[in-house]
Amino acid sequence: MLFAKNYATLRKKMVRDQIEARGIRSPQILTVMQKIERHLFVRPEYLNRAYQDGPLPINCQQTVSQPYIVALMTDLLNLTPASKVLEIGTGCGYQTAVLAELASTVYSIEILPALAKSAKTRLQRLNYQNIHFKEGNGHYGWQEHAPYDAVLVAAAPKVVPEQLVQQLSEGGRMVIPVGDSEQSLLLIQKKIPTEDGIKPAVETTEVTGVSFVPMVGSVN
Repeated sequence: MLFAKNYATLRKKMVRDQIEARGIRSPQILTVMQKIERHLFVRPEYLNRAYQDGPLPINCQQTVSQPYIVALMTDLLNLTPASKVLEIGTGCGYQTAVLAELASTVYSIEILPALAKSAKTRLQRLNYQNIHFKEGNGHYGWQEHAPYDAVLVAAAPKVVPEQLVQQLSEGGRMVIPVGDSEQSLLLIQKKIPTEDGIKPAVETTEVTGVSFVPMVGSVN
């Protein structure tokens, strides 16, 4: 069994070799990725792989994302300590914890009851007090608390859910994997309207190819 000192060494190496070496330069993100104990979010049989360069299975046939992808998606959101974030797909709560360290408030939705319950228990045990949890269909977002400065989607729909775009604030950013057998990570930005009152345009940028589990839940 690995001890706390070993995990800390592995986290430092993970950040240096997997994240910083691939171009993530934000000191805040690098610090948070080194702080959060990823091994607390994985299943016991994967403890020895917690800091390796790849995704890992969690319960309910879902996965926790590769550390680099977690850092990249977070970096693309341009979070500040005042940011209000909507996360679609709480999963095991690892990405949620990263967001909660960097933003003011995180609203996280998980459609699978077992994952929702275990992630909430885990994150509350770790004393995160700025996360709000909801069990439900992420395609519809969380209108009650909209608009959001940032939206992060941790599963891949076939098309971008329009209601998530609508719940972005002016100037807000969304990072989302989209596609079926082939997926692209998209950055969607809602531009601030010009002085002539024209509605803000939505700008979409393709960042990189990715492979996420499909987004669960239908859209009426």
